[in-house]
Amino acid sequence: MESSAPRYTLRVIHEFPHDPKAYTQGLVYVGGELYEGTGLRGSSSLREVELETGEVLRRRMLPENLFGEGITVLGNRIYQLTWKTGRGFVYDRNTFERVGEFTYPTEGWGITHDGVNLIMSDGSSTLYVRDPETFSEIDRIEVHDGGAPIARLNELEYVDGTIYANVWLSHWIAQISPETGEVVGWIDEAGSLCPRDPKQPDRVLNGIAYDAQSERLFVTCKLWPKLYEIEIPQEQ
Repeated sequence: MESSAPRYTLRVIHEFPHDPKAYTQGLVYVGGELYEGTGLRGSSSLREVELETGEVLRRRMLPENLFGEGITVLGNRIYQLTWKTGRGFVYDRNTFERVGEFTYPTEGWGITHDGVNLIMSDGSSTLYVRDPETFSEIDRIEVHDGGAPIARLNELEYVDGTIYANVWLSHWIAQISPETGEVVGWIDEAGSLCPRDPKQPDRVLNGIAYDAQSERLFVTCKLWPKLYEIEIPQEQ
């Protein structure tokens, strides 16, 4: 990859069990609890998962015609996107009861927040900043590395003032400045965590969660039996 941004090689610290049937679209760790959003029509869900065992503690299924996408937790609310229907849902974090619904004019891919506003991806090089109450668009972030736009931005996580984004169908995680949209670093998974399989082309890196309290970073892959705690020790 041609880039002036530093590149980092991740290192696995711990491995945890993960449901190999989970088509992971969103991953969040907050307050000692791990939440996961899964996709595929007929299998899409919102889950609370026990990190140490991979056991699904709670599950709320989406309607069978919807393809679930990214999730984020802001305060006592969980936000979940869907792919091509322009519909998103808001849940009470404690009960998993649906307490709201919102719409958007693009596809829904990944979603995170900066502590105040939601930040959403749609598979392009644009990130959308939205109000968490009205879901109206506040701003846009055009993501680029040098002068080149970076598309296929998927699952998002906000980590200490930087947006992390899986680049779909690649082994790269982009570190993005929310102020400028510039890619300030690249994290290379190098295909070591979830090796590509021609029989399962969708089995790719997708899922980033940050434990802000303990400063732990987790990643996983779609349809993969492991979830990893990683560190980013060095520039290549």
